[in-house]
Amino acid sequence: MNQTQLNRMKDGLGFIAALDQSGGSSPKALARYGIKEDSWKDEDEMFDLMHAMRTRMIKSPSFNADRILAAILFEQTMDRTIDGLYTADYLWEKEGIVPILKVDKGLAPLEDGVQLMKPIPDLQKTLDHAKERHIFGTKMRSVIKEANPEGIKKIVDQQFEIGKQIAAAGLVPILEPEVDIRIPDKEKAEELLLKDIEENLKKLPADTKLMFKLSIPTKPGFYSELMKDPHVVRVVALSGGYSREEANQMLSQNPGLIASFSRALSEGLNVAQSEEEFDQTLADSIESIYQASIK
Repeated sequence: MNQTQLNRMKDGLGFIAALDQSGGSSPKALARYGIKEDSWKDEDEMFDLMHAMRTRMIKSPSFNADRILAAILFEQTMDRTIDGLYTADYLWEKEGIVPILKVDKGLAPLEDGVQLMKPIPDLQKTLDHAKERHIFGTKMRSVIKEANPEGIKKIVDQQFEIGKQIAAAGLVPILEPEVDIRIPDKEKAEELLLKDIEENLKKLPADTKLMFKLSIPTKPGFYSELMKDPHVVRVVALSGGYSREEANQMLSQNPGLIASFSRALSEGLNVAQSEEEFDQTLADSIESIYQASIK
Protein backbone atom coordinates (compact mmCIF):
# COMPACT_ATOMS: atom_id res chain seq x y z
CA MET A 1 0.00 0.00 0.00
CA ASN A 2 1.21 3.50 -0.86
CA GLN A 3 1.61 5.25 2.51
CA THR A 4 1.54 8.72 0.95
CA GLN A 5 -1.79 7.93 -0.69
CA LEU A 6 -3.13 6.40 2.53
CA ASN A 7 -2.25 9.54 4.48
CA ARG A 8 -3.91 11.69 1.84
CA MET A 9 -7.09 9.62 1.94
CA LYS A 10 -7.19 9.70 5.74
CA ASP A 11 -6.39 13.33 6.43
CA GLY A 12 -6.71 15.29 3.18
CA LEU A 13 -9.30 17.96 2.46
CA GLY A 14 -11.48 17.29 -0.54
CA PHE A 15 -13.76 14.65 -2.00
CA ILE A 16 -13.76 11.58 -4.25
CA ALA A 17 -14.82 11.90 -7.89
CA ALA A 18 -16.77 8.81 -8.98
CA LEU A 19 -15.97 8.17 -12.66
CA ASP A 20 -16.86 4.48 -12.57
CA GLN A 21 -19.94 4.24 -14.77
CA SER A 22 -20.01 0.70 -16.20
CA GLY A 23 -21.84 -0.96 -19.06
CA GLY A 24 -25.22 -0.63 -17.38
CA SER A 25 -24.95 3.02 -16.35
CA SER A 26 -22.90 4.40 -19.25
CA PRO A 27 -25.84 4.99 -21.64
CA LYS A 28 -27.59 7.16 -19.06
CA ALA A 29 -24.38 9.04 -18.27
CA LEU A 30 -23.79 9.68 -21.97
CA ALA A 31 -27.40 10.78 -22.47
CA ARG A 32 -27.04 13.35 -19.69
CA TYR A 33 -23.85 14.48 -21.43
CA GLY A 34 -25.80 14.99 -24.67
CA ILE A 35 -24.77 11.82 -26.55
CA LYS A 36 -27.73 9.69 -27.68
CA GLU A 37 -27.70 5.88 -27.85
CA ASP A 38 -27.70 5.89 -31.64
CA SER A 39 -24.26 7.54 -31.52
CA TRP A 40 -22.47 4.19 -31.07
CA LYS A 41 -22.68 0.87 -32.86
CA ASP A 42 -21.44 -1.45 -30.13
CA GLU A 43 -20.15 -1.56 -26.57
CA ASP A 44 -16.58 -0.77 -27.60
CA GLU A 45 -17.66 2.49 -29.22
CA MET A 46 -19.78 3.33 -26.18
CA PHE A 47 -16.80 2.87 -23.87
CA ASP A 48 -14.67 4.99 -26.23
CA LEU A 49 -17.19 7.80 -25.80
CA MET A 50 -17.21 7.32 -22.02
CA HIS A 51 -13.43 7.46 -21.88
CA ALA A 52 -13.45 10.64 -23.95
CA MET A 53 -15.90 12.19 -21.49
CA ARG A 54 -13.83 11.08 -18.48
CA THR A 55 -10.63 12.31 -20.10
CA ARG A 56 -12.19 15.70 -20.77
CA MET A 57 -13.17 15.94 -17.10
CA ILE A 58 -9.80 14.74 -15.77
CA LYS A 59 -7.84 17.14 -17.98
CA SER A 60 -10.02 20.12 -17.07
CA PRO A 61 -8.01 22.70 -15.09
CA SER A 62 -10.25 22.48 -12.02
CA PHE A 63 -9.93 18.68 -11.76
CA ASN A 64 -6.89 18.59 -9.52
CA ALA A 65 -5.64 17.74 -6.05
CA ASP A 66 -6.65 21.14 -4.64
CA ARG A 67 -10.24 19.89 -4.31
CA ILE A 68 -10.22 16.19 -5.28
CA LEU A 69 -8.62 13.50 -3.15
CA ALA A 70 -9.31 10.47 -5.35
CA ALA A 71 -11.14 9.23 -8.42
CA ILE A 72 -12.96 5.90 -8.83
CA LEU A 73 -12.39 4.24 -12.19
CA PHE A 74 -14.19 1.56 -14.19
CA GLU A 75 -12.03 -1.47 -15.01
CA GLN A 76 -11.75 -0.57 -18.71
CA THR A 77 -10.68 2.94 -17.77
CA MET A 78 -7.79 1.48 -15.78
CA ASP A 79 -6.43 -0.10 -18.97
CA ARG A 80 -6.89 3.01 -21.12
CA THR A 81 -4.49 5.93 -21.39
CA ILE A 82 -4.48 9.69 -21.12
CA ASP A 83 -1.63 11.45 -22.91
CA GLY A 84 0.32 8.19 -23.12
CA LEU A 85 -0.03 7.27 -19.43
CA TYR A 86 -2.38 4.68 -17.96
CA THR A 87 -5.27 6.56 -16.37
CA ALA A 88 -4.25 5.76 -12.79
CA ASP A 89 -0.69 6.93 -13.43
CA TYR A 90 -1.96 10.13 -15.06
CA LEU A 91 -4.19 10.84 -12.04
CA TRP A 92 -1.44 10.34 -9.48
CA GLU A 93 1.66 11.51 -11.33
CA LYS A 94 0.14 14.51 -13.11
CA GLU A 95 -2.66 15.53 -10.76
CA GLY A 96 -1.85 14.07 -7.32
CA ILE A 97 -5.22 12.30 -7.26
CA VAL A 98 -5.45 8.82 -5.72
CA PRO A 99 -6.76 6.14 -8.16
CA ILE A 100 -9.45 3.68 -7.02
CA LEU A 101 -11.04 0.82 -9.00
CA LYS A 102 -14.66 -0.37 -9.12
CA VAL A 103 -14.51 -4.19 -8.86
CA ASP A 104 -18.12 -5.35 -8.51
CA LYS A 105 -19.98 -6.90 -11.45
CA GLY A 106 -23.40 -5.46 -10.75
CA LEU A 107 -26.37 -6.38 -8.59
CA ALA A 108 -28.14 -9.68 -8.02
CA PRO A 109 -31.97 -9.83 -8.13
CA LEU A 110 -33.91 -8.44 -5.17
CA GLU A 111 -34.20 -10.88 -2.27
CA ASP A 112 -34.94 -10.23 1.43
CA GLY A 113 -35.32 -6.55 0.60
CA VAL A 114 -31.77 -6.16 -0.71
CA GLN A 115 -29.68 -6.63 -3.82
CA LEU A 116 -26.43 -8.39 -3.07
CA MET A 117 -23.48 -8.16 -5.43
CA LYS A 118 -23.26 -10.69 -8.21
CA PRO A 119 -20.31 -13.09 -7.93
CA ILE A 120 -16.98 -11.47 -8.82
CA PRO A 121 -15.11 -14.08 -10.89
CA ASP A 122 -11.32 -13.89 -10.98
CA LEU A 123 -11.28 -11.23 -8.26
CA GLN A 124 -7.71 -12.08 -7.25
CA LYS A 125 -6.59 -11.73 -10.85
CA THR A 126 -8.28 -8.32 -11.02
CA LEU A 127 -6.59 -7.24 -7.79
CA ASP A 128 -3.19 -8.34 -9.05
CA HIS A 129 -3.76 -6.40 -12.27
CA ALA A 130 -4.92 -3.35 -10.29
CA LYS A 131 -1.65 -3.37 -8.36
CA GLU A 132 0.25 -3.51 -11.65
CA ARG A 133 -1.67 -0.40 -12.70
CA HIS A 134 -0.80 1.34 -9.39
CA ILE A 135 -4.35 1.36 -8.03
CA PHE A 136 -4.68 2.29 -4.34
CA GLY A 137 -8.07 0.84 -3.46
CA THR A 138 -11.32 -0.63 -4.70
CA LYS A 139 -15.06 0.01 -4.54
CA MET A 140 -18.03 -2.37 -4.67
CA ARG A 141 -21.74 -1.60 -4.42
CA SER A 142 -24.82 -3.40 -3.16
CA VAL A 143 -28.25 -1.89 -2.43
CA ILE A 144 -30.71 -1.97 0.47
CA LYS A 145 -34.34 -1.58 -0.57
CA GLU A 146 -36.06 -2.06 2.79
CA ALA A 147 -35.25 -2.30 6.50
CA ASN A 148 -35.06 -6.09 6.43
CA PRO A 149 -32.67 -7.33 9.17
CA GLU A 150 -31.86 -10.62 7.41
CA GLY A 151 -31.18 -8.97 4.06
CA ILE A 152 -29.08 -6.17 5.54
CA LYS A 153 -26.98 -8.67 7.49
CA LYS A 154 -26.35 -10.62 4.27
CA ILE A 155 -25.25 -7.44 2.48
CA VAL A 156 -22.84 -6.41 5.25
CA ASP A 157 -21.42 -9.92 5.60
CA GLN A 158 -20.80 -10.12 1.84
CA GLN A 159 -19.17 -6.68 1.74
CA PHE A 160 -16.83 -7.54 4.61
CA GLU A 161 -15.98 -11.00 3.26
CA ILE A 162 -14.84 -9.59 -0.07
CA GLY A 163 -13.34 -6.53 1.58
CA LYS A 164 -11.05 -8.71 3.69
CA GLN A 165 -9.77 -10.44 0.55
CA ILE A 166 -9.06 -7.06 -1.04
CA ALA A 167 -7.29 -5.77 2.06
CA ALA A 168 -5.19 -8.95 2.22
CA ALA A 169 -4.05 -8.20 -1.34
CA GLY A 170 -2.63 -4.85 -0.19
CA LEU A 171 -5.43 -2.58 -1.42
CA VAL A 172 -7.89 -0.47 0.59
CA PRO A 173 -11.48 -1.58 -0.06
CA ILE A 174 -14.40 0.84 -0.10
CA LEU A 175 -17.49 -1.04 1.09
CA GLU A 176 -20.65 0.46 -0.43
CA PRO A 177 -23.87 -0.94 1.05
CA GLU A 178 -26.13 1.79 -0.38
CA VAL A 179 -29.49 2.50 1.26
CA ASP A 180 -32.00 3.51 -1.42
CA ILE A 181 -32.90 7.13 -0.61
CA ARG A 182 -36.51 6.63 -1.79
CA ILE A 183 -37.57 3.91 0.66
CA PRO A 184 -39.99 4.92 3.45
CA ASP A 185 -38.02 3.13 6.19
CA LYS A 186 -34.62 4.57 5.24
CA GLU A 187 -33.74 5.69 8.77
CA LYS A 188 -34.52 2.25 10.22
CA ALA A 189 -32.46 0.59 7.46
CA GLU A 190 -29.53 2.86 8.36
CA GLU A 191 -29.80 1.85 12.02
CA LEU A 192 -29.70 -1.85 11.12
CA LEU A 193 -26.84 -1.25 8.69
CA LEU A 194 -24.69 0.59 11.21
CA LYS A 195 -25.23 -2.09 13.86
CA ASP A 196 -24.09 -4.85 11.48
CA ILE A 197 -21.11 -2.78 10.31
CA GLU A 198 -19.97 -2.20 13.89
CA GLU A 199 -20.25 -5.91 14.70
CA ASN A 200 -18.12 -6.84 11.69
CA LEU A 201 -15.50 -4.18 12.46
CA LYS A 202 -14.92 -5.78 15.86
CA LYS A 203 -13.87 -9.03 14.16
CA LEU A 204 -11.24 -7.51 11.86
CA PRO A 205 -7.49 -7.91 12.39
CA ALA A 206 -6.01 -4.80 13.96
CA ASP A 207 -4.06 -3.81 10.84
CA THR A 208 -6.95 -4.06 8.35
CA LYS A 209 -7.88 -0.71 6.79
CA LEU A 210 -11.05 0.02 4.84
CA MET A 211 -13.43 2.78 3.82
CA PHE A 212 -17.19 3.08 3.53
CA LYS A 213 -19.32 4.72 0.86
CA LEU A 214 -22.80 5.24 2.29
CA SER A 215 -25.99 7.11 1.50
CA ILE A 216 -26.21 10.49 3.21
CA PRO A 217 -27.96 9.59 6.48
CA THR A 218 -31.44 10.75 7.41
CA LYS A 219 -30.15 11.77 10.85
CA PRO A 220 -27.29 14.29 10.59
CA GLY A 221 -24.06 13.09 12.15
CA PHE A 222 -25.25 9.49 12.26
CA TYR A 223 -21.89 8.07 11.12
CA SER A 224 -19.69 10.25 13.35
CA GLU A 225 -18.72 7.39 15.67
CA LEU A 226 -18.04 5.07 12.73
CA MET A 227 -15.45 7.56 11.47
CA LYS A 228 -13.50 7.15 14.73
CA ASP A 229 -13.01 3.39 14.38
CA PRO A 230 -9.28 2.65 13.94
CA HIS A 231 -9.97 0.40 10.94
CA VAL A 232 -11.81 3.15 9.06
CA VAL A 233 -9.71 5.36 6.79
CA ARG A 234 -12.65 7.49 5.65
CA VAL A 235 -16.43 7.51 5.34
CA VAL A 236 -17.70 9.01 2.09
CA ALA A 237 -21.18 9.69 0.77
CA LEU A 238 -22.89 8.89 -2.51
CA SER A 239 -25.41 11.32 -3.99
CA GLY A 240 -27.89 8.49 -4.51
CA GLY A 241 -30.24 10.33 -6.85
CA TYR A 242 -30.32 13.66 -5.05
CA SER A 243 -29.55 16.72 -7.14
CA ARG A 244 -26.15 18.26 -6.49
CA GLU A 245 -27.77 21.10 -4.53
CA GLU A 246 -29.75 18.69 -2.32
CA ALA A 247 -26.78 16.37 -1.80
CA ASN A 248 -24.46 19.25 -0.91
CA GLN A 249 -26.97 20.70 1.56
CA MET A 250 -27.42 17.35 3.33
CA LEU A 251 -23.70 16.58 3.24
CA SER A 252 -22.83 19.87 4.91
CA GLN A 253 -24.88 18.79 7.94
CA ASN A 254 -22.56 15.80 8.49
CA PRO A 255 -19.09 16.93 9.68
CA GLY A 256 -16.34 14.56 8.56
CA LEU A 257 -18.46 12.96 5.84
CA ILE A 258 -17.10 13.76 2.38
CA ALA A 259 -18.63 13.36 -1.05
CA SER A 260 -18.08 10.60 -3.57
CA PHE A 261 -20.45 11.85 -6.23
CA SER A 262 -20.92 10.62 -9.79
CA ARG A 263 -24.06 11.99 -11.42
CA ALA A 264 -24.07 15.07 -9.18
CA LEU A 265 -20.46 15.81 -10.17
CA SER A 266 -21.14 15.75 -13.91
CA GLU A 267 -24.47 17.56 -13.65
CA GLY A 268 -24.69 20.27 -16.32
CA LEU A 269 -21.81 19.03 -18.48
CA ASN A 270 -22.52 18.67 -22.19
CA VAL A 271 -20.52 17.42 -25.14
CA ALA A 272 -21.50 20.51 -27.15
CA GLN A 273 -20.11 22.99 -24.64
CA SER A 274 -17.04 25.01 -25.53
CA GLU A 275 -13.97 24.22 -23.46
CA GLU A 276 -14.51 27.43 -21.52
CA GLU A 277 -18.15 26.58 -20.77
CA PHE A 278 -17.31 22.99 -19.87
CA ASP A 279 -14.44 23.98 -17.59
CA GLN A 280 -16.52 26.63 -15.80
CA THR A 281 -19.45 24.28 -15.26
CA LEU A 282 -17.17 21.58 -13.87
CA ALA A 283 -15.25 24.09 -11.73
CA ASP A 284 -18.49 25.34 -10.18
CA SER A 285 -19.57 21.76 -9.47
CA ILE A 286 -16.23 20.81 -7.94
CA GLU A 287 -16.13 23.93 -5.75
CA SER A 288 -19.64 23.41 -4.39
CA ILE A 289 -19.02 19.72 -3.59
CA TYR A 290 -15.67 20.57 -2.01
CA GLN A 291 -17.22 23.21 0.25
CA ALA A 292 -19.93 20.78 1.38
CA SER A 293 -17.26 18.14 2.08
CA ILE A 294 -15.09 20.29 4.35
CA LYS A 295 -17.83 21.66 6.62
